[in-house]
Amino acid sequence: MKLLQKLNKEWFGNPKNDILSGIVVALALIPEAIAFSIIAGVDPMVGLYASFCIAVVISFAGGRPAMISAATGAMALLMTTLVKDYGIQYLFATTILTGIIQLIFGVLKIARFMKFIPRSVMVGFVNALAILIFMAQVPHFIGISNLTYIVVAVTLAIIYLLPRFTQVVPAPLVAIVIMTVFAIFANTDLRTVGDLGQITQSLPSFLLPEIPLNFETLAIIFPTSLALAVVGLLESMLTASIVDDMTDTESNKNRECRGQGIANIVAGFFGGMAGCAMIGQSVINVKSGGRGRLSTFVAGVFLMFLIIVLGDWVVQIPMAALAGVMIMVSIGTFDWSSLRTLTKVPLTDTIVMVVTVVTVVATHDLSKGVFAGIILSAIFFVAKISKVRVEESSKGNEKKTVYDIKGQIFFASVQDFVNSFSFQDPKQKVILNFSEANIWDDSAVAAIDKVVIKFKEQNVDVKLAGLNESSDQLIKKLATYDRPNRRASNH
Repeated sequence: MKLLQKLNKEWFGNPKNDILSGIVVALALIPEAIAFSIIAGVDPMVGLYASFCIAVVISFAGGRPAMISAATGAMALLMTTLVKDYGIQYLFATTILTGIIQLIFGVLKIARFMKFIPRSVMVGFVNALAILIFMAQVPHFIGISNLTYIVVAVTLAIIYLLPRFTQVVPAPLVAIVIMTVFAIFANTDLRTVGDLGQITQSLPSFLLPEIPLNFETLAIIFPTSLALAVVGLLESMLTASIVDDMTDTESNKNRECRGQGIANIVAGFFGGMAGCAMIGQSVINVKSGGRGRLSTFVAGVFLMFLIIVLGDWVVQIPMAALAGVMIMVSIGTFDWSSLRTLTKVPLTDTIVMVVTVVTVVATHDLSKGVFAGIILSAIFFVAKISKVRVEESSKGNEKKTVYDIKGQIFFASVQDFVNSFSFQDPKQKVILNFSEANIWDDSAVAAIDKVVIKFKEQNVDVKLAGLNESSDQLIKKLATYDRPNRRASNH
């Protein structure tokens, strides 16, 4: 009973808004899919078929309702060399293998590693994506004509002003329809969707990649498939987290991994390229009122309806109108609060966010920016926890010195640990108190041994105290060293 209620809520809890928002997304998907096909070096229909298959399949199999998945730029960039060197049939096989790898990742519950991505990297990812979305629109309206600027401005005006009067129909949909009607009947010289590439009014058909099934083929397609699988899941998981925040709901990340895999397998068998979640279209969907799986399903089905039934009209949609919609998306996607809090958050967080943004914008590769941010965060984290404090006290006894050691002792902090001790004029007895310290590895044990040896060389009695069970096990390794006359006793 609960399962039926959940399915009903996910599919039919918001039907009107889901249908209308799905239509808006479908209109925005067409130029994007065509553009990404051109980047990959394939026919525009490959991107359109992929977007249709992936959107429809993910609406059933995905773990994040209202998130849009289709052909994407990040994935297209990884396919360019393969298509150029081996052809389209190898791309279809690569897409299928990409889906299989993602399905395996989903079964292995790889999504649990998402928790290791710092928030500063997430913010950088979002801001960089907003910048890339805006930059992608620049060629469609900058330096073309004054009328293009006017259409973009009017589109933005409709999008931002119409909701003040009515929210019955999504403002982006109204803007696209009005601008298209204007462009057709005013006989204007505006660039249209049709200028990007030819659209064939036909459904995708099932096919098997015409390639030899041997290890040589596997050696060709596996590296690209693995890269596509990792980048696709990374983008999808980050986008799912963003939509989670926007809708204040949770999603099943492991199911999303499996869903992305299934969707790409289907896309490969129906003449499509590999894809993943699209943050731009997902933001359009949510801001247009989409909340359920129906919105994603409608986006995919209506995309194919537009191509087959309304293809002659679709090619006349002015690119300036779609550019206006995407500019709205970029403005809404950017985390403006991150600019206001630059001086309030830790400097390291700001640096990680900025490096993520700069790397993504410079390389046009979201995965490289995220990896750069994660690595930098890890370095800052290691630097932060590698500070060890050693506090010296006599405890009222001139012949005994107690060293209270606080912090994490591991490979990055052992030198600071050793340098924290004064071996000049030591007392007759020294106690090293580790009650507020953690000992992580053999290098830490070796450092403690080094300190003990230095004290022993001056005939100082050294004892170790405050060890927890795990630290005690590590310290016992001191006994395995070939220094029987220099061992410390544990207390």
